[in-house]
Amino acid sequence: MQAEVMNIEGMTCMGCVNSVKNVLEKIPGVAGVEISLDQKQATIHYDDAAANTDQFRKAIGDAGFEVVI
Repeated sequence: MQAEVMNIEGMTCMGCVNSVKNVLEKIPGVAGVEISLDQKQATIHYDDAAANTDQFRKAIGDAGFEVVI
């Protein structure tokens, strides 16, 4: 099991947090997602044989948010 922390711009409320969490949890191989609105970060726990960071970036972008480095 791997964990990836991603910084996300554009989250302003709990509705945004729920949107990001929902799109990430739908990706096969994702075991859990923790999101901090204060820190604007998502921690994604996943099986690296089934999911990868490119999928996470795309899902977050498609939801209307931006992953920043």
